[in-house]
Amino acid sequence: MLTAPNQPFDIGPLYYTVAPGPWGLMGLAASNKGLIHIQSVTPSEKAYVNFLKRSFVNTPQKDSKRLKPATDQLRLYLKGKLRSFDIPLDFITGTTFQKQVWRKLASIPYGETRSYAWLARSVKRPNAHRAVGNANGKNPLSILLPCHRVVQSNGNLGGYSGGLHIKRYLLELEKTGRASL
Repeated sequence: MLTAPNQPFDIGPLYYTVAPGPWGLMGLAASNKGLIHIQSVTPSEKAYVNFLKRSFVNTPQKDSKRLKPATDQLRLYLKGKLRSFDIPLDFITGTTFQKQVWRKLASIPYGETRSYAWLARSVKRPNAHRAVGNANGKNPLSILLPCHRVVQSNGNLGGYSGGLHIKRYLLELEKTGRASL
């Protein structure tokens, strides 16, 4: 699902590309400092560009070459051939709390899961399970910041903004090295 913030952000030059993924097209956007957004499913390049126009003051410029390292690493990850990413990130959106949650997501090891309760305790807000879940849902860099590795305390999947089929796919991929749609 494509959702734009209430107020567009001004980040300077804004670059984007779309690339094929296991669920259709994926959109990626970057500033001069690093990757700022991944959309695991976008209906079309035009839809992704429109999302970026609503979200940022700056006109998006297609630059597949600039975003090639990110798309290459995502392809390798989605084939089960890469376990960690080496891509500069630029946290330009989100509240201080959301950014704290997103940074903590990066500490969850490949192939493992943690609960929303664990995540809340990790950011020193032990009773903020719902707020942590909401921050997960607004993660602009899903897959790289692995919000799919966060599940309910009882082992149920919980939610995933890209859809539970994608969360299941990513967890299966990390568990077995391959996944099916």
